[in-house]
Amino acid sequence: MPYLMLKDLPRYECLLEVVRRHPDLDPSACEAYLNLLRAGDEAYRQSESFLNEHNMSPGRFTVLMLLYDKLSGTPLAQTPADLAEKANVTRATITGLVDTLERDGLVTRQHDPHDRRMMLIHLTPKGHSTLEVILPGHFQQMAAQMAPLTEQERKTLVRLLNKIAGQPAPSSHIESGRESEPTAV
Repeated sequence: MPYLMLKDLPRYECLLEVVRRHPDLDPSACEAYLNLLRAGDEAYRQSESFLNEHNMSPGRFTVLMLLYDKLSGTPLAQTPADLAEKANVTRATITGLVDTLERDGLVTRQHDPHDRRMMLIHLTPKGHSTLEVILPGHFQQMAAQMAPLTEQERKTLVRLLNKIAGQPAPSSHIESGRESEPTAV
């Protein structure tokens, strides 16, 4: 869900005006932050629009991707708790998403053969084929959003975003210059 609903961001001069009343304000940091939110909102909007064309919500797509082994392209069963942890949502949210995915025949719930108290969520053949249809367009849509940037600008963007997030830069194909399959949703 988008966090910033502004079409036009405040001009830098407006931020400077606010500094007069609030000297602790860093106008360049505010400007950068607002632009980051706007870019994130636009990326989310475009992704959500693409997924909606396939009758898929971002949450449902995330669950399907978590059940999809990105290296082999095969299904990977997981517990609802694992899915909630990986998606950074509550178990109740995962239950609702799995309910609708199960209703549509994209996933099934089955008891864990090693611990009957646990449930495992499995991607069905229909869920797998749905992902196989959606993924090429999803990756094309992401590439189209990044098309205005050069390869070097993308490397810089990845490095800076990871710096903002307080995480070390991942060793991705962008950073190393290697070509590899995308591994994130």
